[in-house]
Amino acid sequence: MLDRLEHHAKSLDGYTELRWHANHAVRVAMRKGALLQNTEAHEGGVSARCYRSGAFGFASQPGDGDAAIAAALAEARGNAALYERAAGTRAATLPQTPLGTGVYDYRSKRPPLSASTRIDLLRELDDAIARKYPGLLNADIVLSSLAVEKALVTSEGAATYSYVPRTVLFFTLSLQANDGPVELYDVVSGLGDLQDQGLAAVRLMERVDALYEELRAKAEGTHCEAGKHDVVLDSHVAGILAHEAIGHTCEADSVLSGSIAGDWLGREVASQKITLGDYGGRGPDGRSDFAIHVDDEGTPCRDVTIIENGVLKGFLHNKDTARELGAEPTGNARAFAFADEPLVRMRNTAILPGRDKLGEMIAAIDRGYYLTRSNNGQADWTSEFMFGITQGYEIRNGKLGRAIRDTTISGVAFDMLKTVTHVGDTIAWLPSSWCGKKQMIQVGMAGPAIKCRITIGGQ
Repeated sequence: MLDRLEHHAKSLDGYTELRWHANHAVRVAMRKGALLQNTEAHEGGVSARCYRSGAFGFASQPGDGDAAIAAALAEARGNAALYERAAGTRAATLPQTPLGTGVYDYRSKRPPLSASTRIDLLRELDDAIARKYPGLLNADIVLSSLAVEKALVTSEGAATYSYVPRTVLFFTLSLQANDGPVELYDVVSGLGDLQDQGLAAVRLMERVDALYEELRAKAEGTHCEAGKHDVVLDSHVAGILAHEAIGHTCEADSVLSGSIAGDWLGREVASQKITLGDYGGRGPDGRSDFAIHVDDEGTPCRDVTIIENGVLKGFLHNKDTARELGAEPTGNARAFAFADEPLVRMRNTAILPGRDKLGEMIAAIDRGYYLTRSNNGQADWTSEFMFGITQGYEIRNGKLGRAIRDTTISGVAFDMLKTVTHVGDTIAWLPSSWCGKKQMIQVGMAGPAIKCRITIGGQ
Protein backbone atom coordinates (compact mmCIF):
# COMPACT_ATOMS: atom_id res chain seq x y z
CA MET A 1 0.00 0.00 0.00
CA LEU A 2 2.90 2.36 0.65
CA ASP A 3 3.95 2.05 -3.01
CA ARG A 4 0.49 3.15 -4.15
CA LEU A 5 0.54 6.18 -1.87
CA GLU A 6 4.04 7.11 -3.04
CA HIS A 7 2.77 7.07 -6.63
CA HIS A 8 0.13 9.67 -5.70
CA ALA A 9 2.64 11.66 -3.64
CA LYS A 10 4.27 12.81 -6.88
CA SER A 11 1.23 14.99 -7.58
CA LEU A 12 0.81 16.51 -4.09
CA ASP A 13 0.84 20.29 -4.04
CA GLY A 14 1.35 22.57 -1.06
CA TYR A 15 1.50 20.84 2.31
CA THR A 16 -0.43 17.56 2.10
CA GLU A 17 -0.61 14.32 4.09
CA LEU A 18 -1.98 11.14 2.51
CA ARG A 19 -2.70 8.23 4.89
CA TRP A 20 -4.07 4.72 4.43
CA HIS A 21 -5.24 3.30 7.75
CA ALA A 22 -6.87 0.00 8.73
CA ASN A 23 -7.84 -1.37 12.16
CA HIS A 24 -8.10 -5.15 12.54
CA ALA A 25 -10.00 -6.21 15.68
CA VAL A 26 -10.86 -9.53 17.32
CA ARG A 27 -12.99 -9.89 20.46
CA VAL A 28 -14.23 -12.98 22.31
CA ALA A 29 -16.17 -12.71 25.59
CA MET A 30 -17.38 -15.45 27.94
CA ARG A 31 -19.31 -15.39 31.22
CA LYS A 32 -19.50 -18.52 33.35
CA GLY A 33 -19.31 -20.79 30.31
CA ALA A 34 -21.66 -18.79 28.08
CA LEU A 35 -20.16 -17.33 24.92
CA LEU A 36 -21.31 -13.69 24.78
CA GLN A 37 -19.30 -12.39 21.83
CA ASN A 38 -17.12 -13.74 19.05
CA THR A 39 -16.37 -11.06 16.47
CA GLU A 40 -13.72 -10.14 13.96
CA ALA A 41 -13.78 -6.75 12.22
CA HIS A 42 -11.64 -4.92 9.68
CA GLU A 43 -12.20 -1.24 8.98
CA GLY A 44 -10.02 0.80 6.67
CA GLY A 45 -9.76 3.61 4.20
CA VAL A 46 -7.73 6.61 3.10
CA SER A 47 -7.60 10.18 4.29
CA ALA A 48 -5.96 13.35 3.05
CA ARG A 49 -5.18 16.60 4.82
CA CYS A 50 -4.08 19.81 3.11
CA TYR A 51 -2.81 22.98 4.77
CA ARG A 52 -3.54 26.42 3.39
CA SER A 53 -3.16 29.85 5.06
CA GLY A 54 -3.31 28.63 8.65
CA ALA A 55 -6.06 26.00 8.32
CA PHE A 56 -6.36 22.34 7.37
CA GLY A 57 -8.78 20.77 4.93
CA PHE A 58 -9.46 17.11 5.77
CA ALA A 59 -11.36 14.36 3.96
CA SER A 60 -11.58 10.58 4.05
CA GLN A 61 -12.88 7.76 1.87
CA PRO A 62 -13.43 4.05 2.59
CA GLY A 63 -11.39 1.67 0.48
CA ASP A 64 -7.81 1.69 -0.74
CA GLY A 65 -8.02 2.02 -4.52
CA ASP A 66 -6.80 4.83 -6.74
CA ALA A 67 -10.33 6.22 -7.04
CA ALA A 68 -10.71 6.49 -3.24
CA ILE A 69 -7.31 8.17 -2.94
CA ALA A 70 -8.09 10.66 -5.70
CA ALA A 71 -11.50 11.46 -4.17
CA ALA A 72 -10.03 12.05 -0.69
CA LEU A 73 -7.34 14.33 -2.11
CA ALA A 74 -9.82 16.33 -4.20
CA GLU A 75 -12.21 16.83 -1.28
CA ALA A 76 -9.40 17.76 1.13
CA ARG A 77 -8.09 20.35 -1.35
CA GLY A 78 -11.58 21.76 -1.73
CA ASN A 79 -12.02 22.01 2.04
CA ALA A 80 -8.63 23.69 2.41
CA ALA A 81 -9.53 26.20 -0.31
CA LEU A 82 -12.80 26.97 1.48
CA TYR A 83 -10.97 27.64 4.75
CA GLU A 84 -8.37 29.71 2.89
CA ARG A 85 -11.05 31.99 1.43
CA ALA A 86 -12.63 32.38 4.85
CA ALA A 87 -9.27 33.15 6.51
CA GLY A 88 -8.13 35.65 3.92
CA THR A 89 -4.51 35.87 2.85
CA ARG A 90 -2.69 35.60 6.19
CA ALA A 91 0.55 33.65 5.79
CA ALA A 92 1.12 30.71 8.12
CA THR A 93 3.88 28.23 7.37
CA LEU A 94 4.17 24.95 9.23
CA PRO A 95 7.57 24.19 10.77
CA GLN A 96 9.90 21.84 8.95
CA THR A 97 10.67 18.53 10.68
CA PRO A 98 12.90 15.55 9.98
CA LEU A 99 11.18 13.16 7.60
CA GLY A 100 9.58 10.09 9.13
CA THR A 101 10.59 7.06 7.09
CA GLY A 102 10.90 3.32 7.56
CA VAL A 103 8.86 0.18 8.08
CA TYR A 104 7.78 -0.80 11.62
CA ASP A 105 6.09 -4.17 11.33
CA TYR A 106 5.31 -6.12 14.54
CA ARG A 107 3.05 -8.72 12.93
CA SER A 108 3.45 -12.35 13.91
CA LYS A 109 5.29 -14.82 11.69
CA ARG A 110 3.05 -17.60 13.01
CA PRO A 111 -0.32 -18.54 11.48
CA PRO A 112 -3.27 -16.74 13.10
CA LEU A 113 -5.50 -18.47 15.64
CA SER A 114 -8.79 -19.69 14.22
CA ALA A 115 -12.10 -18.58 15.73
CA SER A 116 -12.63 -22.00 17.26
CA THR A 117 -9.15 -21.98 18.81
CA ARG A 118 -9.83 -18.61 20.41
CA ILE A 119 -13.09 -19.92 21.89
CA ASP A 120 -11.37 -23.09 23.14
CA LEU A 121 -8.71 -21.00 24.89
CA LEU A 122 -11.35 -19.05 26.82
CA ARG A 123 -13.42 -22.14 27.56
CA GLU A 124 -10.41 -23.96 29.00
CA LEU A 125 -9.67 -21.04 31.32
CA ASP A 126 -13.34 -20.65 32.24
CA ASP A 127 -13.62 -24.37 33.10
CA ALA A 128 -10.49 -24.19 35.27
CA ILE A 129 -11.89 -21.20 37.19
CA ALA A 130 -15.27 -22.89 37.69
CA ARG A 131 -13.69 -26.11 39.01
CA LYS A 132 -11.34 -24.38 41.44
CA TYR A 133 -13.64 -21.57 42.62
CA PRO A 134 -17.26 -22.77 42.47
CA GLY A 135 -18.35 -20.16 45.01
CA LEU A 136 -17.77 -17.18 42.73
CA LEU A 137 -20.78 -15.06 41.90
CA ASN A 138 -19.41 -14.38 38.46
CA ALA A 139 -16.36 -14.79 36.24
CA ASP A 140 -16.03 -12.75 33.06
CA ILE A 141 -13.23 -13.35 30.54
CA VAL A 142 -12.61 -11.16 27.49
CA LEU A 143 -9.91 -11.84 24.90
CA SER A 144 -9.26 -9.12 22.35
CA SER A 145 -6.66 -7.90 19.92
CA LEU A 146 -6.34 -4.76 17.85
CA ALA A 147 -3.78 -4.36 15.07
CA VAL A 148 -3.39 -0.83 13.71
CA GLU A 149 -1.97 -0.76 10.18
CA LYS A 150 -0.92 2.49 8.50
CA ALA A 151 0.90 3.77 5.45
CA LEU A 152 1.66 7.49 5.21
CA VAL A 153 3.26 9.84 2.70
CA THR A 154 3.54 13.63 2.77
CA SER A 155 4.37 16.35 0.29
CA GLU A 156 7.54 17.00 2.29
CA GLY A 157 8.85 13.49 1.57
CA ALA A 158 7.90 11.43 4.63
CA ALA A 159 7.05 7.82 3.75
CA THR A 160 6.40 5.18 6.39
CA TYR A 161 4.48 1.99 7.11
CA SER A 162 3.56 0.43 10.45
CA TYR A 163 1.67 -2.59 11.73
CA VAL A 164 1.27 -2.55 15.51
CA PRO A 165 -0.85 -5.28 17.18
CA ARG A 166 -1.72 -5.50 20.87
CA THR A 167 -3.39 -8.46 22.61
CA VAL A 168 -5.39 -8.19 25.84
CA LEU A 169 -6.91 -10.78 28.18
CA PHE A 170 -9.22 -9.20 30.74
CA PHE A 171 -10.82 -11.22 33.55
CA THR A 172 -13.13 -10.14 36.37
CA LEU A 173 -14.11 -12.15 39.46
CA SER A 174 -16.93 -11.30 41.87
CA LEU A 175 -17.65 -12.73 45.29
CA GLN A 176 -20.42 -12.31 47.86
CA ALA A 177 -19.34 -10.43 50.99
CA ASN A 178 -21.46 -9.95 54.12
CA ASP A 179 -22.73 -6.59 52.89
CA GLY A 180 -23.01 -7.29 49.17
CA PRO A 181 -20.95 -8.35 46.15
CA VAL A 182 -17.32 -7.27 45.65
CA GLU A 183 -15.25 -7.64 42.51
CA LEU A 184 -11.73 -7.27 41.17
CA TYR A 185 -10.25 -7.50 37.70
CA ASP A 186 -6.85 -8.23 36.23
CA VAL A 187 -5.45 -7.62 32.74
CA VAL A 188 -2.77 -9.47 30.81
CA SER A 189 -1.58 -7.65 27.70
CA GLY A 190 1.33 -7.61 25.34
CA LEU A 191 2.62 -6.15 22.10
CA GLY A 192 1.98 -8.64 19.33
CA ASP A 193 -0.73 -10.81 17.80
CA LEU A 194 -2.80 -13.39 19.70
CA GLN A 195 -0.69 -16.33 18.58
CA ASP A 196 2.47 -14.85 20.11
CA GLN A 197 1.19 -14.37 23.66
CA GLY A 198 1.39 -17.91 25.09
CA LEU A 199 -2.03 -17.58 26.72
CA ALA A 200 -2.21 -21.10 28.19
CA ALA A 201 -4.82 -21.71 30.89
CA VAL A 202 -2.23 -23.28 33.23
CA ARG A 203 -0.09 -20.14 33.22
CA LEU A 204 -3.09 -17.81 33.42
CA MET A 205 -4.47 -19.62 36.46
CA GLU A 206 -1.51 -18.29 38.45
CA ARG A 207 -2.90 -14.79 37.87
CA VAL A 208 -6.43 -15.97 38.66
CA ASP A 209 -5.26 -17.53 41.94
CA ALA A 210 -3.56 -14.31 43.00
CA LEU A 211 -6.63 -12.25 42.07
CA TYR A 212 -8.92 -14.58 44.00
CA GLU A 213 -6.86 -14.23 47.18
CA GLU A 214 -6.94 -10.45 46.81
CA LEU A 215 -10.69 -10.61 46.25
CA ARG A 216 -11.22 -12.63 49.43
CA ALA A 217 -9.19 -10.10 51.38
CA LYS A 218 -11.27 -7.29 49.89
CA ALA A 219 -14.52 -9.04 50.83
CA GLU A 220 -13.33 -9.08 54.45
CA GLY A 221 -11.85 -5.59 54.17
CA THR A 222 -12.63 -2.22 55.63
CA HIS A 223 -13.55 1.22 54.35
CA CYS A 224 -10.99 4.01 54.28
CA GLU A 225 -11.10 6.95 56.65
CA ALA A 226 -11.98 10.03 54.64
CA GLY A 227 -9.45 12.86 54.56
CA LYS A 228 -5.83 13.59 53.69
CA HIS A 229 -3.46 10.71 54.25
CA ASP A 230 0.09 9.63 53.62
CA VAL A 231 -0.09 6.96 50.93
CA VAL A 232 1.97 4.82 48.64
CA LEU A 233 0.59 4.79 45.11
CA ASP A 234 1.61 1.57 43.39
CA SER A 235 3.07 1.82 39.90
CA HIS A 236 -0.22 1.32 38.03
CA VAL A 237 -1.95 4.10 39.95
CA ALA A 238 1.04 6.41 39.46
CA GLY A 239 0.96 5.63 35.74
CA ILE A 240 -2.66 6.66 35.24
CA LEU A 241 -1.99 9.77 37.34
CA ALA A 242 0.92 10.70 35.02
CA HIS A 243 -1.33 10.36 31.97
CA GLU A 244 -4.58 11.92 33.17
CA ALA A 245 -3.49 14.67 35.54
CA ILE A 246 -0.19 15.73 33.96
CA GLY A 247 -0.08 14.53 30.36
CA HIS A 248 -3.41 16.03 29.31
CA THR A 249 -2.64 19.42 30.82
CA CYS A 250 0.61 19.47 28.83
CA GLU A 251 -0.83 18.64 25.40
CA ALA A 252 -0.20 21.85 23.49
CA ASP A 253 -3.75 22.16 22.13
CA SER A 254 -4.94 22.12 25.76
CA VAL A 255 -2.31 24.73 26.63
CA LEU A 256 -3.60 26.96 23.82
CA SER A 257 -7.13 26.49 25.15
CA GLY A 258 -6.22 27.60 28.67
CA SER A 259 -4.59 24.69 30.52
CA ILE A 260 -2.90 25.72 33.76
CA ALA A 261 0.35 24.24 32.44
CA GLY A 262 0.76 27.28 30.17
CA ASP A 263 1.42 29.44 33.24
CA TRP A 264 3.93 27.08 34.84
CA LEU A 265 6.53 26.44 32.14
CA GLY A 266 9.99 26.68 33.69
CA ARG A 267 8.60 26.61 37.22
CA GLU A 268 8.53 23.95 39.92
CA VAL A 269 5.38 21.83 39.79
CA ALA A 270 6.55 18.70 41.63
CA SER A 271 9.09 17.30 44.03
CA GLN A 272 12.66 17.30 42.73
CA LYS A 273 12.38 13.50 42.73
CA ILE A 274 9.83 13.58 39.88
CA THR A 275 10.86 13.33 36.23
CA LEU A 276 8.05 12.58 33.79
CA GLY A 277 8.05 12.27 30.02
CA ASP A 278 6.19 11.11 26.93
CA TYR A 279 8.13 8.69 24.76
CA GLY A 280 8.15 7.21 21.27
CA GLY A 281 9.13 3.63 20.47
CA ARG A 282 8.05 1.38 23.34
CA GLY A 283 8.83 3.82 26.12
CA PRO A 284 12.03 4.62 28.03
CA ASP A 285 12.64 0.98 29.02
CA GLY A 286 11.38 -0.58 25.75
CA ARG A 287 8.69 -2.61 27.53
CA SER A 288 5.40 -0.88 26.81
CA ASP A 289 2.71 -2.97 25.09
CA PHE A 290 2.23 -0.09 22.62
CA ALA A 291 4.74 1.09 20.01
CA ILE A 292 4.92 4.21 17.82
CA HIS A 293 7.84 5.53 15.77
CA VAL A 294 6.38 8.10 13.32
CA ASP A 295 3.22 10.13 13.93
CA ASP A 296 0.36 10.77 11.50
CA GLU A 297 1.94 13.97 10.17
CA GLY A 298 5.12 12.11 9.21
CA THR A 299 7.13 13.48 12.15
CA PRO A 300 9.54 11.06 13.86
CA CYS A 301 8.46 10.49 17.46
CA ARG A 302 11.01 12.09 19.74
CA ASP A 303 11.06 11.74 23.50
CA VAL A 304 9.66 14.72 25.40
CA THR A 305 10.64 15.56 28.98
CA ILE A 306 7.53 17.14 30.47
CA ILE A 307 8.79 17.48 34.07
CA GLU A 308 12.49 17.26 34.93
CA ASN A 309 13.53 17.12 38.59
CA GLY A 310 10.26 18.79 39.52
CA VAL A 311 10.38 21.61 36.93
CA LEU A 312 7.89 21.83 34.04
CA LYS A 313 10.02 21.69 30.90
CA GLY A 314 7.90 21.15 27.81
CA PHE A 315 4.66 20.33 26.02
CA LEU A 316 3.47 17.78 23.45
CA HIS A 317 3.07 19.19 19.94
CA ASN A 318 1.79 18.56 16.47
CA LYS A 319 3.00 20.82 13.66
CA ASP A 320 0.28 23.42 14.09
CA THR A 321 0.63 23.89 17.86
CA ALA A 322 4.41 24.04 17.42
CA ARG A 323 3.88 26.84 14.88
CA GLU A 324 1.63 28.78 17.24
CA LEU A 325 3.89 28.40 20.29
CA GLY A 326 7.24 28.72 18.51
CA ALA A 327 8.30 25.18 19.41
CA GLU A 328 9.40 22.07 17.55
CA PRO A 329 6.92 19.32 16.61
CA THR A 330 7.37 16.29 18.86
CA GLY A 331 5.58 13.57 16.88
CA ASN A 332 2.36 13.58 18.92
CA ALA A 333 -0.19 13.91 16.08
CA ARG A 334 -2.30 10.74 16.12
CA ALA A 335 -5.59 9.46 14.71
CA PHE A 336 -7.43 6.30 15.77
CA ALA A 337 -9.24 5.46 12.51
CA PHE A 338 -8.96 6.37 8.85
CA ALA A 339 -11.84 8.87 9.10
CA ASP A 340 -10.28 10.65 12.10
CA GLU A 341 -8.17 13.77 11.80
CA PRO A 342 -4.89 13.61 13.77
CA LEU A 343 -4.99 15.31 17.18
CA VAL A 344 -2.31 16.03 19.76
CA ARG A 345 -2.21 12.77 21.73
CA MET A 346 0.09 11.12 24.23
CA ARG A 347 2.09 8.03 23.31
CA ASN A 348 3.97 6.26 26.16
CA THR A 349 3.75 8.52 29.22
CA ALA A 350 5.76 7.60 32.30
CA ILE A 351 7.20 8.84 35.57
CA LEU A 352 10.81 7.67 35.59
CA PRO A 353 12.12 5.49 38.44
CA GLY A 354 14.05 6.80 41.42
CA ARG A 355 16.13 4.98 44.01
CA ASP A 356 13.67 4.03 46.74
CA LYS A 357 12.38 0.57 47.66
CA LEU A 358 8.69 -0.21 48.08
CA GLY A 359 9.28 -1.66 51.53
CA GLU A 360 11.02 1.54 52.64
CA MET A 361 8.04 3.62 51.54
CA ILE A 362 5.55 1.48 53.45
CA ALA A 363 7.78 1.43 56.54
CA ALA A 364 7.95 5.26 56.48
CA ILE A 365 4.16 5.59 57.01
CA ASP A 366 2.71 5.33 60.51
CA ARG A 367 -0.94 5.50 59.46
CA GLY A 368 -2.00 5.58 55.83
CA TYR A 369 -2.74 3.42 52.79
CA TYR A 370 -1.09 1.43 50.03
CA LEU A 371 -3.21 1.87 46.87
CA THR A 372 -2.65 -0.73 44.17
CA ARG A 373 -5.40 -0.65 41.51
CA SER A 374 -7.46 2.06 39.84
CA ASN A 375 -10.44 1.44 37.57
CA ASN A 376 -11.00 4.90 36.10
CA GLY A 377 -9.85 8.46 36.30
CA GLN A 378 -10.45 11.97 35.10
CA ALA A 379 -8.71 15.31 35.30
CA ASP A 380 -9.26 18.84 34.02
CA TRP A 381 -7.03 21.61 32.72
CA THR A 382 -6.28 22.82 36.25
CA SER A 383 -4.61 19.42 36.91
CA GLU A 384 -7.37 18.62 39.41
CA PHE A 385 -8.09 14.89 39.32
CA MET A 386 -10.28 12.17 40.78
CA PHE A 387 -9.64 8.43 40.40
CA GLY A 388 -11.49 5.35 41.55
CA ILE A 389 -9.45 2.91 43.65
CA THR A 390 -10.53 -0.73 43.59
CA GLN A 391 -7.78 -2.33 45.63
CA GLY A 392 -5.42 -1.38 48.41
CA TYR A 393 -4.40 -1.96 52.01
CA GLU A 394 -4.16 -0.10 55.27
CA ILE A 395 -0.72 0.82 56.51
CA ARG A 396 -0.42 0.76 60.29
CA ASN A 397 2.89 1.35 62.07
CA GLY A 398 4.84 0.83 58.87
CA LYS A 399 3.22 -2.51 58.01
CA LEU A 400 0.43 -3.60 55.67
CA GLY A 401 -2.91 -4.27 57.34
CA ARG A 402 -6.42 -5.05 56.16
CA ALA A 403 -7.53 -4.76 52.57
CA ILE A 404 -9.79 -1.82 51.71
CA ARG A 405 -13.03 -1.51 49.80
CA ASP A 406 -13.55 0.69 46.74
CA THR A 407 -12.75 4.34 47.32
CA THR A 408 -11.57 7.46 45.49
CA ILE A 409 -8.52 9.70 45.54
CA SER A 410 -8.51 13.33 44.49
CA GLY A 411 -6.38 16.44 44.46
CA VAL A 412 -4.54 18.94 42.27
CA ALA A 413 -1.63 17.15 40.61
CA PHE A 414 0.70 20.17 40.56
CA ASP A 415 0.21 20.44 44.35
CA MET A 416 0.13 16.73 45.19
CA LEU A 417 3.35 15.96 43.30
CA LYS A 418 5.17 18.45 45.53
CA THR A 419 4.43 16.17 48.50
CA VAL A 420 6.30 13.21 46.96
CA THR A 421 9.08 12.04 49.30
CA HIS A 422 9.95 8.64 47.78
CA VAL A 423 10.07 7.35 44.18
CA GLY A 424 10.44 3.62 43.53
CA ASP A 425 13.40 2.12 41.70
CA THR A 426 11.37 0.19 39.08
CA ILE A 427 8.50 1.09 36.77
CA ALA A 428 5.63 -1.04 35.52
CA TRP A 429 3.38 -0.43 32.52
CA LEU A 430 -0.37 -0.30 33.02
CA PRO A 431 -1.67 -3.04 30.71
CA SER A 432 -3.99 -2.25 27.82
CA SER A 433 -4.11 1.51 28.32
CA TRP A 434 -6.53 3.67 26.34
CA CYS A 435 -7.21 7.40 26.14
CA GLY A 436 -10.62 8.89 25.34
CA LYS A 437 -9.79 12.45 24.21
CA LYS A 438 -12.41 12.92 21.44
CA GLN A 439 -11.28 9.61 19.88
CA MET A 440 -10.44 6.42 21.80
CA ILE A 441 -6.82 5.54 21.12
CA GLN A 442 -4.17 3.14 22.41
CA VAL A 443 -1.49 4.57 24.70
CA GLY A 444 1.09 3.46 27.24
CA MET A 445 1.12 4.57 30.91
CA ALA A 446 3.78 3.72 33.47
CA GLY A 447 5.31 4.78 36.73
CA PRO A 448 7.18 3.63 39.79
CA ALA A 449 5.54 3.42 43.20
CA ILE A 450 5.54 6.85 44.85
CA LYS A 451 4.96 7.99 48.43
CA CYS A 452 2.93 11.19 48.74
CA ARG A 453 0.03 12.81 50.54
CA ILE A 454 -3.43 12.70 48.99
CA THR A 455 -7.15 13.08 49.72
CA ILE A 456 -9.06 9.80 50.09
CA GLY A 457 -12.82 9.33 50.09
CA GLY A 458 -14.56 7.40 52.85
CA GLN A 459 -17.51 5.02 52.92
